[in-house]
Amino acid sequence: MLVPILATPPHSVIFVERAQHLRRHPGQIAFPGGASDESDGGDPVRTALRELEEEIGVAAERVRVAGRLPDSTQEMNRFIITPIVGVLDASARFRVDGEEIASLFAVPLAAILDDGALYEDTAITAARGRAMYAFDYEGRHIWGFTGRILKTFVDAWSAPESSLRCAVEAAF
Repeated sequence: MLVPILATPPHSVIFVERAQHLRRHPGQIAFPGGASDESDGGDPVRTALRELEEEIGVAAERVRVAGRLPDSTQEMNRFIITPIVGVLDASARFRVDGEEIASLFAVPLAAILDDGALYEDTAITAARGRAMYAFDYEGRHIWGFTGRILKTFVDAWSAPESSLRCAVEAAF
């Protein structure tokens, strides 16, 4: 999975809306990504970049990998996900695949990092028995596994002397 950030101001994070006909997570908001392929050679960066190109048409050479977030287990499917953070250069162009992805949209990075923007969704936390996070933007509710990855990203970004923040800002 790739957490894609646009290099051009206003720096924004790209999300995808999964197609309604999919068996797993139809219509949900996510980051581009998917299962590894033999051609990836077990490299999560190669997987993330290949999936980014397949789903939204951005070629690997248009992405500067800025970091890696800790592996996270998607409990429902028992997948181990390695979130990669990448900065998309100004020449990146999007082409939504239409099969897996219905649309994409951008959220300003500043909106995600704003104090209190990402919050613990107490109803889902109670139902799931573990802290679950959500973020709302222009009528879209980002939650579940994507909310958890956002929380990890915000925590890594906000850490004192954050190497992730430095790497992303250097790519701008």
